[in-house]
Amino acid sequence: MEKKQGIGFFEKYLTLWVALCIIIGIAVGQWLPAIPQTLSKFEYANVSIPVAILIWIMIYPMMLKVDFQSVKNVGKRPKGIIVTCVTNWLIKPFTMFGIAYLFFYVIFKTFIPAGLAEEYLVGAVLLGAAPCTAMVFVWSYLTNGDAAYTLVQVAVNDLIILVAYAPIVAFLLGVGGVSIPWDTLLLSVGLFVVIPLTAGVITRIMVIRRKGVEYFNNVFIKKFDNYTIGGLLLTLIILFSFQGETILNNPLHILLIAIPLVLQTVLIFFVAYWWAKWWKLPHNIAAPAAMIGSSNFFELAVAVAISLFGLQSGAALATVGGVLVEVPVMLMLVRIANNTRSWFPDTK
Repeated sequence: MEKKQGIGFFEKYLTLWVALCIIIGIAVGQWLPAIPQTLSKFEYANVSIPVAILIWIMIYPMMLKVDFQSVKNVGKRPKGIIVTCVTNWLIKPFTMFGIAYLFFYVIFKTFIPAGLAEEYLVGAVLLGAAPCTAMVFVWSYLTNGDAAYTLVQVAVNDLIILVAYAPIVAFLLGVGGVSIPWDTLLLSVGLFVVIPLTAGVITRIMVIRRKGVEYFNNVFIKKFDNYTIGGLLLTLIILFSFQGETILNNPLHILLIAIPLVLQTVLIFFVAYWWAKWWKLPHNIAAPAAMIGSSNFFELAVAVAISLFGLQSGAALATVGGVLVEVPVMLMLVRIANNTRSWFPDTK
């Protein structure tokens, strides 16, 4: 896969755009309540149809980038795959649950009512069980990562999401005493992982067969560059048009949600990064391996939170916290990775 030319303008200032969407969404909810009232009528099986369409617009371009042909090369250099998979699936969801539970139920107990604490925990778990699939290509590029190997790591994680995401989420939330409707959870995974992933794979095969891989990477994929960000921002405006009362009544909650998410992000980065250092992996494999786990597939988490608990839920609000902190924290970790390149053996 061809490397991205750094972080784009919209991605770089994503936190600013999210903050603007919060303001616009709240304003719409307060002054134009007919809009969220109308949108709330378009639902099927607890899934908001307008939001589902926007999330497909977000996720489909990501899935186009995943080449499952690369998975056949997994056995050639397995250590980087082992680091990212063990960190993402056997460590990250459980540390996210522990950190979120500690903050929402204990440290912030006086600030967050018990009912909201439970919903925020749900949102955090939905984030923690969803490793990054798209922005990691940007983080890999900014750390001079091995683009081909990053693609393999992402493809393997996407395959694991298909089978592991729903059981891990259901298990952790069951431990936390949160009842999860299995049918809705599986429907969400089908809608927001299986369908766009299948569509992406089919599109990739058909376009490459007709036009070639160079056209696909250099022309076709770039047509969708702004779709993901546009879909995300519109989704956030809709989400916050429903969340206005919650935000206005609890203005500190966005900050309270962000604190454990930032700590979790930094923790997971160093777990994977130090493990890669201990195994003496080259930096161009170690850095992306750490980035995949520390960043989140927040589009999926937002979609599942909305499907399970609705646009007005604290769970949906918590997943948006992941969107807020993603770019500034990951750029900080990119800088740390680049400044510690000497910890790793020279890339051959």
